[in-house]
Amino acid sequence: MPQHTGSHHNSESATAYVVAALEAKGTATRDDFDVPAIVAATHAVAESWDFDSLERTTFWGIAATHLRF
Repeated sequence: MPQHTGSHHNSESATAYVVAALEAKGTATRDDFDVPAIVAATHAVAESWDFDSLERTTFWGIAATHLRF
């Protein structure tokens, strides 16, 4: 998973984190997912903009529920 640099986490850095995670393996793009919904759901579960604090399986479970068909 992408790592944030610095300690300043906000919605923009969270969105960048999600896009980087989704596109990291090269098998999917941000267009394959509802990125704003993933950011909102992950923020609600993590109760923070620091998504590094979330278990990887939790993040990918959230992402899977927002896959566009």
